[in-house]
Amino acid sequence: MVSPVDPRFGTALRELRQRRGLSLRLLGQLAHRSKSHLHELEAGLKAPTVDTARHLDRVLEAGGALARLADAPVDHAAEAGELRARVAASDVSGDILDRIEQGVDDLASSYPTMAPTDLLPLVRRHLSYVGRLLDGRVTLAQQRRLLVAGGWLAVLRATVHIDLRQRTAAVAHLRAAHDLAEHAEHGEIQAWCLETRAWDVLTQGDYQAALDLSRQAQRLAPRGSSARIQATAQEARAWARIGDIGATRRALDRVERLTANLPVPERAEHHYRYDPAKAAAYTATTLAWAGDPGAEQVARAVLTELDPHGDGGARPRRSASARLDLGLALVAAGQPDEAVALGAQAVTSGRVVPSNWWRAAELLAKVEQSGAPEASTLRDACMEYAPGRQPPADSTLG
Repeated sequence: MVSPVDPRFGTALRELRQRRGLSLRLLGQLAHRSKSHLHELEAGLKAPTVDTARHLDRVLEAGGALARLADAPVDHAAEAGELRARVAASDVSGDILDRIEQGVDDLASSYPTMAPTDLLPLVRRHLSYVGRLLDGRVTLAQQRRLLVAGGWLAVLRATVHIDLRQRTAAVAHLRAAHDLAEHAEHGEIQAWCLETRAWDVLTQGDYQAALDLSRQAQRLAPRGSSARIQATAQEARAWARIGDIGATRRALDRVERLTANLPVPERAEHHYRYDPAKAAAYTATTLAWAGDPGAEQVARAVLTELDPHGDGGARPRRSASARLDLGLALVAAGQPDEAVALGAQAVTSGRVVPSNWWRAAELLAKVEQSGAPEASTLRDACMEYAPGRQPPADSTLG
């Protein structure tokens, strides 16, 4: 059941914001949240998620005051039991469908901060709910909503499997997501399936396949959709790995045009809603891979924005990736000592997921090729924190 909104949260948020001399618009820019979403939180019209409360705590330097007032974390097991009981007792209602769709958004929004091993069982559980409902009595309209929810959950599950380097499972669930999306005639989910495959093969070194899949995704994705933007960014990455700086720059220019004047989504952390703030991070990664001299400046700006206090920031996984990007740029610029320090910080944060580990390995190889004596420091960190041996990430960072 939905917990009532604690009116103290909105009051505390407003007082903290005003104490910092921030308007709703300025706070929205700092926190990557829409003005309307912040207004609803302050007015008590919407309950904050715990992740949102923690994020606002960091932005406003509130010392955890907002997180303590936020609703308790969702008991997914209890919700599942309640949902199964309601399905068994009656036909599918609009309320059940609403809650499933809300669950899909919650899980997609948890992806950037939750450890893959923790997120996977939640996604599996929600997929099983959808399967139970599809086996029951539903109208055509209800069936389509369930197919769409199942499609989003399946592509998210595949993405988590990729993060865990479980590629056989990832391929199976990408195929399931594509089939569900095809039945629902949902082009954006189909495009995300292609974009996700592009990322997977890119990490395996098949750059031409990544390029082809990215282009297929762009053709299939609806105009103006997040999938089209992300697939274009993925194309730029593929060109960077191929080594064509001109094609890389042209693809990045297209991303810039697609994101010009794009509003910040209400839930900027949602994995399938493109946050314009991501554009600079993608540019930094892509330029670093391409060996472009402009990579260092962009990468420094991205890291400063993501992690101004050096504690991981609100998006610690992206902060770790930003450190690896800047490290690669610094090696290319002849500054391996700082590159080692950044690489070690990224690796020891515990936020480099298994599917991204090759980026840390690449930085290590580049540092060692430079002959820098500091390379042994990064090698020791990589050996200690290699996938399967990483200490659990500090939950306070996300």
